[in-house]
Amino acid sequence: MKRVGVRCDVGPDRGIGHVMRCLALAEEVRRRDVELVFICDAHTVPWAADQIAARGIDVHPAVWTPAEHVELFGRLGLDAAVFDSYDLDSSVYAAVRVLPTLAIVDGDFRGAEADVLVDQNLAAELDHPALPRDSVRLAGLPYVMIRDEVLDHRPAEPPTARQTEVPKVFAFFGGTDAFGAGPYVVRALAATGLPFEATVVAPSPDLAARIAAVDLQPHQRLQTIGPTNQLAARVREADLTISASGTSTWELLCLGATTGLVCVVDNQVMGYERAVGTGAAAGLGLLRALETDASSAVTTLKRLLTDPAERGRLASAGWELVDGRGRERVADALLQLI
Repeated sequence: MKRVGVRCDVGPDRGIGHVMRCLALAEEVRRRDVELVFICDAHTVPWAADQIAARGIDVHPAVWTPAEHVELFGRLGLDAAVFDSYDLDSSVYAAVRVLPTLAIVDGDFRGAEADVLVDQNLAAELDHPALPRDSVRLAGLPYVMIRDEVLDHRPAEPPTARQTEVPKVFAFFGGTDAFGAGPYVVRALAATGLPFEATVVAPSPDLAARIAAVDLQPHQRLQTIGPTNQLAARVREADLTISASGTSTWELLCLGATTGLVCVVDNQVMGYERAVGTGAAAGLGLLRALETDASSAVTTLKRLLTDPAERGRLASAGWELVDGRGRERVADALLQLI
């Protein structure tokens, strides 16, 4: 049996987006009788560690230097390696290219080189970066890697919005909400003055307390929950889902969710602008703007809470953009290498 190693970032400050898309690829590769091992510090985010363990995948602690990677990959008997990291030095990639390699990137390669480079972001196919030696690039939404949990909840047809007097809102900002977006989004929701029933994922007690401290109107309801394994089901139950404009964006579009996006960090700006520009997601703005003046976000939220037709239009447009088969295409490219 062939064995593939997945070296990815994860942590309280790094979030879990890298792990989530690597898990999607792992699920597909394992369907083809290939063994997987993850190399990452999953223990720093227990929810991420649980997700990997639930799939029966072994985990080894992250290593950082070229020599450490060469030694570990050799000891594990890998036939190929997958990278998804913003933090590794370019020398690591060069050192391990005696093996077939695939690297998942977001626009800027950040020193990554590999036999296959995957940029699953919207309109990435319109960019034409200089490629490392002997590399090919797979770019755009046809290569979005979606997990089983999401695919199991993807509707067979474009969804239509429900008519409801009190819309249900679901909000989450990655496995850690590393930038503390939750309280600011709840504050903007409250400022609409409109009724809603909101569930917000608060990965820490501090965030939960800050969210609970937001003043609500009597007809506004709010509960906080911890990270959940039922994310896709929660999204499908909601009339409006609000999230950071990272990896989860493509999962939401695949689900046909009415999606409101917040750009929480600079490296999300391009993806945020492109997603909003398609008309498949509503933009609530940059987090740093929400922190000081949420008036634009409040206006957008008012429209989303009161206009079922607009919610339906967004949901249908997103469903059309992401077909859920990207991981099959990426797995084909990876396994062709070995």
